Amino acid sequence: MKIVNLVENTTGESGCAGEHGLCFYVETKQHKILMDTGQTDLFLENARRLEIDLTQVDSVFLSHGHYDHSGGILPFAAVNDSAKIYVTKESFGDYYSTSSGGAPRAIGIAPAIRKLKNLKLVEGTQIIDDELELFSGVGHEIGSPLTNNCLWKMVDGNLIPDDFSHEQCLVIRQDGRIYLFSGCAHHGILNIMARYKALYGGEPDYVFSGFHMMRKEGYSDEDIAFIKDTAKELASSKTRFFTGHCTGTEPYEIMKDILKGQIEYVHCGDSMEI
Repeated sequence: MKIVNLVENTTGESGCAGEHGLCFYVETKQHKILMDTGQTDLFLENARRLEIDLTQVDSVFLSHGHYDHSGGILPFAAVNDSAKIYVTKESFGDYYSTSSGGAPRAIGIAPAIRKLKNLKLVEGTQIIDDELELFSGVGHEIGSPLTNNCLWKMVDGNLIPDDFSHEQCLVIRQDGRIYLFSGCAHHGILNIMARYKALYGGEPDYVFSGFHMMRKEGYSDEDIAFIKDTAKELASSKTRFFTGHCTGTEPYEIMKDILKGQIEYVHCGDSMEI
């Protein structure tokens, strides 16, 4: 399986530009896939630089209803109008952030995405074929990232805490190995791992996901404790983790100190053959 990061917050050695967003390109035996599309059309230029032909993509999966994962969907549809685009029904909600202080700013996805002819609205668990499956319904029992406290949804004219019911995960099976893709793991990566175990038993071999631990400035003692506790719990699994985007470099270094070679930061343009 070939996995290439087309958009991430940081630049790697490939010369690809980065932005606050996330996009993975994945080649399986049966599919060419995009998991998220970043904030803008930047992933199109990065794909050209890496000589990846996005007209051959057959499936696009949106992890959740935020602009920094969905902003490239309409530009992608302009160059590839045949790929199926899988989006949860809840992703078209009215979502806001107060992370910058001041008035809440809209962070939802473009309403025009709903009009795309190949859009597939997903509810719950969906088996696509023998390689691909989607699941949602992740709980908050274990505890979610503290950085969720600035994220909201508008319901009947009132802002309420986002419950992230719009979040979904992609499971890929190939050659006896299981790959789990999330976007930001807003529910918390431990809750996502627990949901996976409840649905399928065991653990995935590989996880590709941001962990939504990044802050613009300063980490509290509570933040550090959450990061360390998460890493210690992940260290008890057999899974190897690839992360970036909203995880943040400082939280990553804290997790790396605990997880060692079990975790790796993925930069924009990085390519992996697994």
